[in-house]
Amino acid sequence: MKGSNEKEWFKLGFIILIGIVIIGILFWVTSYNSLVKYRNWVEESWAQIDVQLKRRFDLIPNLVETVKGYAKHEQETLAKVVELRNQITAPQNSRQEQIEANNELSGALRQLFALREAYPDLKASSNFNMLQEELSGTENKIAYARQLYNKTVMEYNTKIQSIPTNLVASVHAFTKRDMLEIPVEERENVKIQF
Repeated sequence: MKGSNEKEWFKLGFIILIGIVIIGILFWVTSYNSLVKYRNWVEESWAQIDVQLKRRFDLIPNLVETVKGYAKHEQETLAKVVELRNQITAPQNSRQEQIEANNELSGALRQLFALREAYPDLKASSNFNMLQEELSGTENKIAYARQLYNKTVMEYNTKIQSIPTNLVASVHAFTKRDMLEIPVEERENVKIQF
């Protein structure tokens, strides 16, 4: 009788141990798959930024050509826009370098659009106005894509830093991602003068 109870306890202990191992494996697999999903969302949200940057990249030559016809004396501004456009797509640039070039390009494009006031014929050009509208829409899409990227990165970083998934993240080398930040000069208060 006593031997029979020991065998029952042994079987019960073995079943509990197998149950714990199965639960541990299920937790690990679920956590890993969840981390992969979040990492892929980060990559997909970066791809959305890339798509919008490519759209802007394709619009800029048309805009530059339109302005060239009207503003012959503004070659420096046009050259800067083209140079920055090319920096964004340079394959050796990191994401952060691409974003920095993107921020500089936004400033150069603002200068380009300011030319519109100095050249009334350019202001009246339907082609220029259409391209400016397209570029404005693209800038809005880039801003939205950046917000989505930052939100996705924040969720991913939270996931890899939270207990218990941080254990799985550290074993499988899931690393923290950096959020995109705005340039320092854009954080300053806007000075309005009348």
